[in-house]
Amino acid sequence: MQRFLIGQYGSFDQHKFDRDFRDGFYGIEACLLQTEEDVLELILTAQKHSFQVGIHFPLRDRGLVVRDALFLSPDEEERNQAYRLIQDELDEVLRMGLDPAYILFHYPKPVILDDRVDWSTWHFSDRREYVYESEYSFEEYKQRTEELFQWLTERSRQYGFVPVLEFDALNKYVYDSDALEELLQKYHLIRLCLDTGRLYLQERRDPSFQSIPIMRKYAKYAEVIHLWNLQYGDGFIKLRYPVLPEHLESDGWAPITEYLHIIREENPNVKIQFEHRSDLVSDDDLQRCYEWVSELISAIPNQKGAE
Repeated sequence: MQRFLIGQYGSFDQHKFDRDFRDGFYGIEACLLQTEEDVLELILTAQKHSFQVGIHFPLRDRGLVVRDALFLSPDEEERNQAYRLIQDELDEVLRMGLDPAYILFHYPKPVILDDRVDWSTWHFSDRREYVYESEYSFEEYKQRTEELFQWLTERSRQYGFVPVLEFDALNKYVYDSDALEELLQKYHLIRLCLDTGRLYLQERRDPSFQSIPIMRKYAKYAEVIHLWNLQYGDGFIKLRYPVLPEHLESDGWAPITEYLHIIREENPNVKIQFEHRSDLVSDDDLQRCYEWVSELISAIPNQKGAE
């Protein structure tokens, strides 16, 4: 469990820390903290318990409609503003004495949407958060992604953190092209975050998308996995559940066991951030979740793909 993290979103929740955190965990991923006092409490707790901190951008809630940095925007001023937002946060983090292990950003932003898919139920806070594939060329995507990689690599070396890009909804530029993988190999300081719930949700809503091949292709580049489960049923979706062995694919749950087997094979040292709602289960079930995941990612297969 030395690679496990819990999340703290909105505030530093002492009750959640006491219930969810375990001695020996890698750390906490923090996002949208309301006050400077929350940040200071995070820093003090990290020092007291000797754990690492990851930042899920933005660290502080600034009351913005669009929280993400729109670094791939077709609009030049919007792209410049995105980089300014990140730079401001880096300077603020340095001022407060926080030394994050990684800083995570949603990618691509804006999300590039397949025109053929109904995205009406995909969560966006603002129209600026997405563009359609027909309006955004593959060449634009490659150029602006490489500009992002260059910029983040420079800041990574300057500030000493790992830049992490968490997949949002994906289009064929990512799943039917090697362009992103080539850039990840060229700019090796840039890492990924794969979100199990989001990948499965897109698979259920986008007929052209399959989560298992994406996991297989990109797991080796992951710094952290956001781990949670969802149940996709007839007319309902249950979100943010802790992963448990009784949540079966036949009942509409994500293929968590297969995801974790791939992760173990492709990237055995990746970090696992439990991005679930732990309040949905009992203390005993939360502990079972931790133990089950630890067992799955720690087991040594006899051969590739076998237990």
